[in-house]
Amino acid sequence: MLRRYMTGAVAARTGDEMSGPALLVTGLAVTGSPVLASWLLSGLTVSAAVGGPLLGVLIDRSRRPGRLLAYCLAGYAAGLLLVLVGFGRVPDAALIALAVATGLLGPALTGGWTAQLPLVAGPERLGRATALDSMSYNAAGLAGPALVGVVAAVGGNAAVLPMCAVFLLAASPAAWTLPVRGQDAEGMTRNPVRDVAPDDRGGGHEEFRDGEGAVRGLVREVREGFTVIVRNGALRRATVGSMVSCAGLPMLVVAAPVLGIRLAGESGYGTLLLAVASACGLAVNAVLAAHQRRVRRWDVVQAGGTAVLGVGMALAAVADAFWIAVVAAAVVGAGEGPQLTALFAVRHREAPARLRGQVFTTGASLKITSFALGSALAGPLAAYSTGAALAAGAALQVAAVAALLPRRVSSPHGDRPNEKEAPQRRP
Repeated sequence: MLRRYMTGAVAARTGDEMSGPALLVTGLAVTGSPVLASWLLSGLTVSAAVGGPLLGVLIDRSRRPGRLLAYCLAGYAAGLLLVLVGFGRVPDAALIALAVATGLLGPALTGGWTAQLPLVAGPERLGRATALDSMSYNAAGLAGPALVGVVAAVGGNAAVLPMCAVFLLAASPAAWTLPVRGQDAEGMTRNPVRDVAPDDRGGGHEEFRDGEGAVRGLVREVREGFTVIVRNGALRRATVGSMVSCAGLPMLVVAAPVLGIRLAGESGYGTLLLAVASACGLAVNAVLAAHQRRVRRWDVVQAGGTAVLGVGMALAAVADAFWIAVVAAAVVGAGEGPQLTALFAVRHREAPARLRGQVFTTGASLKITSFALGSALAGPLAAYSTGAALAAGAALQVAAVAALLPRRVSSPHGDRPNEKEAPQRRP
């Protein structure tokens, strides 16, 4: 079951990683307008802030969350194809609105998948499975943009978005067959469950039977998801730290092509820097997956990974030769890989089981939105100076480390890990 999950996760996240560059490439080629292309990308990412919490509620309330994920994958693929069909046929505003609507489903491809990991792996294998799941992001980040370039070169720009849809739809069978809530990875029933998850008081969500009650219940559950993140000290630190760090990552993404031109004479070398970062993240996470049982403090791992990421960006800011930029990119990847694995481990450990989907999709939507906001700042900074942009990215990593460091005085409830949710902490 874990192998099937990983196959679907890699396919879904590769399609997700392809979607942004594909919109940029296709939009620019078809319309000749970089403005429209950038607005389509912004619409696809910013709407995740709304989609994440709502998707989390639906996933947590679903007895068969995998089928809901499969529908989201199909909807995301359909939205990308409709954008392609609409180029030159419908007003630009309608295309942007369609990209925004499609982006609402984006968190299902990231946090929505990861939230199902305990159903697939079980408590004994959750630590290793978390590291492997994190590797799927690194693999997708490495393969997605490269595939966009290859498909555009071989099949033309119009073939890129259909290829994204192929990867997304290829992940649907794996999503459809994810375990039913209340069953283990082998399909054996652990506890009888209702079609709707019960609340803390043991009652079902009967208020969802009428429309007005459904709205009230939806708002309540969204509020509960945010509340558990805010009140739980470990979740709060992990979420805020990841948001601040993610806002700094676009500084490297935007500056990389400029570094390629300045240090090697070709913007394509900038893409190589991003590939090096993804490859190193994948390699470090492979090592972490093999030794995850030795890790006792995932919050410290997240802070350490963020610090290493900041060192890499600071090194890139002062690089005066391309080989130094390559080393800097490798350092960035060595920090980013464990940082993501640790973030997932903290969420699995701290999130209440009935709100796990909300915690993961809300966290994913907040990170996507932070990345979008960081991208808006990265462009002007990189236009002024790549060094200034990368230095700003490094400074944001320092701020993220400060947000991640555990406080010595902690709440008796909010900061204490739930041992039942932390099997990976036992030797």
